Amino acid sequence: MTTTSGTMTSELSDRLAGTRLRIGTRTSPLAKAQTQRVVAQLDQVVPGLPVEIVEIETSADLWTGDLSLLGGKGNFTKEIDRALVSGGIDLAVHSMKDVPGDVPLPKGTEFGAYLRRGDVHDVVISRDGRGLAELPAGAKVGTSSVRRRAQLSLHRPDLHIERIRGGIDSRIKKLDAGEYDAILLARIGLQRIDLDDRITEVLPTTWADGDTLAMVPAVGAAVIGVQARTADEPIMRLLEEINDAGTTRHITAERTMLHLLRGHCNSPIAGHAHTPDGQLSLFGMVFNQDGTQWVRSHGRGPSDDPVSLGAQVAADLLRQGAHRLIAATRK
Repeated sequence: MTTTSGTMTSELSDRLAGTRLRIGTRTSPLAKAQTQRVVAQLDQVVPGLPVEIVEIETSADLWTGDLSLLGGKGNFTKEIDRALVSGGIDLAVHSMKDVPGDVPLPKGTEFGAYLRRGDVHDVVISRDGRGLAELPAGAKVGTSSVRRRAQLSLHRPDLHIERIRGGIDSRIKKLDAGEYDAILLARIGLQRIDLDDRITEVLPTTWADGDTLAMVPAVGAAVIGVQARTADEPIMRLLEEINDAGTTRHITAERTMLHLLRGHCNSPIAGHAHTPDGQLSLFGMVFNQDGTQWVRSHGRGPSDDPVSLGAQVAADLLRQGAHRLIAATRK
């Protein structure tokens, strides 16, 4: 192994001691594609770094029903977390939108790196090429996201919205088979598995009013996080080399807001941080299930203090009644 840091190379060689760096991931094509992005970035830091991809099937992958009935988003991560804590893997790769905000990370672990954020837009794929505004009343639209359901109900309450589960490819097959007239997906997921040619419409992320068709992103949208054991110092130092500072600021603001809201898997919460002009900007929204009620907040602050900005936006949302909307979704 060679790198610009001889110390890091030596530490990793001693740490691995002839073995491979074991990277845990879910088994879906999207999860594996994301893991390959992590591997590629690690290889740029330490060319020839020996790795082993450990595929782990999670409870959420096996469950075909309503995720809230299984216990929430933690079922996307708990088996991988268990492998990390027990030493079965050295790194865990996660889509940050699937990491719950109301469940603490396993003791002794943390995210050592966030890769540069991808495209945060949600998109429409329809069978006949029509966008959301052109779909007829009663058209059947599939989405697994309560955030998307709430915002879609706000804009098009006349559509028939149904839950759809499974990987991206299986959802598209259900659409093509006629089970749905359209489905909503994340653009970045389609891009990562080379299916973005199926996109019918890209939805704007800026929410203005009830008449403007838009879809505010999920907290953590399009961010790949890499988790490790904090005591594993050579691995944590390696992750520092692939961490994107801007994405770290954005995800910290968003997840601080989510944590303080105590949002769970059935909470229609949207949040998006970015840095348009040197200052950190965070937009947050909380909806009820059908999109008929919502609160929103926008805050700005110094780019070096994302925690305070996340807390500020969360406090404003709570003052406006976000807790009531979130509590209602637990029933």
